[in-house]
Amino acid sequence: MLKITRDLFLDRFLNYVKFDTQSSEESETYPSTLKQLELCKQLKKELEELGLEDVEMTQHGYVFGTLPANTDSKAPVIGLIAHVDTSPEVSGENVQAVINKNYDGKDIILKNDPEQVIEFDKNPALKECIGHDIITTDGTTLLGADNKAGIAEIMGALVFLKNNPDIKHGRIRVAFTVDEEVGTGTKYFEVKQFGADYAYTIDGETAGEIEDETFCADTAIVKIKGVNVHPGYAKNKLINGIKIAADFIERLPKDRLSPETTEKREGYLHPHALKGAVELTEIIFLVRDFTEDGLKEKEAFLQKLCDELSAKYAPASLTLEIKESYRNMKYILEKYPHVVDYALEAVKRAGLKPVKNLIRGGTDGARLSFMGLPTPNVFTGGHNFHSKKEWISIQDMEKAVETIVHLVQIWHEKS
Repeated sequence: MLKITRDLFLDRFLNYVKFDTQSSEESETYPSTLKQLELCKQLKKELEELGLEDVEMTQHGYVFGTLPANTDSKAPVIGLIAHVDTSPEVSGENVQAVINKNYDGKDIILKNDPEQVIEFDKNPALKECIGHDIITTDGTTLLGADNKAGIAEIMGALVFLKNNPDIKHGRIRVAFTVDEEVGTGTKYFEVKQFGADYAYTIDGETAGEIEDETFCADTAIVKIKGVNVHPGYAKNKLINGIKIAADFIERLPKDRLSPETTEKREGYLHPHALKGAVELTEIIFLVRDFTEDGLKEKEAFLQKLCDELSAKYAPASLTLEIKESYRNMKYILEKYPHVVDYALEAVKRAGLKPVKNLIRGGTDGARLSFMGLPTPNVFTGGHNFHSKKEWISIQDMEKAVETIVHLVQIWHEKS
């Protein structure tokens, strides 16, 4: 078993979370917030200080670097990827990380907001972390382990490999991306420029998990065209688009097809945003399922509602527009089973029980897989992402670093 110690990554992680890298869904720039670039600049500097080659920050903010092979084997080029941005849902400004040493199995009360409690009974992963050192926030922000833990773990693995040249590996490419949380992390990512044959996002959660499936995802926009006249003279004339929207939402199932009523492989229709006025109102849905057929069924249901309400409220009308977001990376990864198998073997060598799992969401790897770069997802050890109750075990981070090192070693051995 490799001797991975926290000095490889912990100080880096505690420094990274101090950077406010929250992305924005409202912005029209790329990246969506320029403050992400401050961390990108720092990472570029650190890669250069480590002696990596081909280090660059692209015009769109991606940071790339190369750890050359230390062997003559024909091992494929392996990519390691993490994203710098944090969720738009919770502030990432002035993050105060707290290390709870030798966790005792009790609820964790966050010190600067006692109403924020990480409850033992509601966080089953805590049971496996008794005796660990747990990093949390102070209760006023998210932590940013999604995905700064992944960045720190990649950096830790690079340091370890540089310090232990006896561990043989092929060429390794590193990428730190922007705007993953708003779904555009790979918008300007050039797979050919990156130059990896296979890659891994280090962006998962529970220690030991390797994820090879994501949702298939579309955005559905229901456009409601009402009939607007002066409200003082509106009798039998005005047809209010906002009220039609309310009727539309009321017709959605109450016991299924929503995020709050589904789990595991169940998909959903999620009214994500509502905007507009009497004359034009839009309901923006997130449509999710693990199969394309499941997406089509849900979108057909939305179309049915549009047709019914167009007939009910004519001459007002409803139309449906579908925009593709991403597809289940399983469709690609099942063609390259060894990419996932090697990751599971790396977890096993790190002394953990390997678990193949699915993501009820998406990663940069989903799009990259369809862009020609098969990219499953590896755990970081983090939990409760996108919330003030986010936490991560230092010991699980050590295991993530060890898993990465074993992984690149396995690719050398199998080549």
